Amino acid sequence: MADTSPTPRIRPATRHDVPALAALKLRCFRETFLEDFAVPYPPADLGVFERTAYGEPTIAAEISASDHATWVCEAGDGALVGYAHAGPCKLPHPDVTDRSGELYQLYLRRDAQGMGLGRRLVTTALDWLDEHFPGPLWLGVWSGNARAIAVYQSLGFRKAGEYQFMVGNHRDDEYILRRD
Repeated sequence: MADTSPTPRIRPATRHDVPALAALKLRCFRETFLEDFAVPYPPADLGVFERTAYGEPTIAAEISASDHATWVCEAGDGALVGYAHAGPCKLPHPDVTDRSGELYQLYLRRDAQGMGLGRRLVTTALDWLDEHFPGPLWLGVWSGNARAIAVYQSLGFRKAGEYQFMVGNHRDDEYILRRD
């Protein structure tokens, strides 16, 4: 039997999305780093990070920031299955200027992967970044995520440095990627 559900749509996130988007961000983080990569975060560090990074106040502030943009991928049933978040670059690299934009996050629920939704989300985010930030585009990616690194390289990003991303007091080794 053919799937007749509507194609998921990409749209800007609104304040009404805050609870669902916070839950989606937490789910995607856990699927990726705890389940897929089994990163052994100390429980206290993980708890601090999850509360601060994925709490509803944080998500609401991100959506309302005038220099940020967040998009959600909404399935036919209204459930959020993916998201992208972008804005001015915050990465610790000497070449970053106020003209530099950053793709902060791009995630899909595991059950929504492989349908081209990630490509649609990243294209939407990169187009917005190109329009709003005339300098290079940047992103940080966990050094152990070879699949994501390959996708970003296929989009013209190249490794420009390294840094440590804090999950509570735990340090993740990250690559800084740049696209001119």
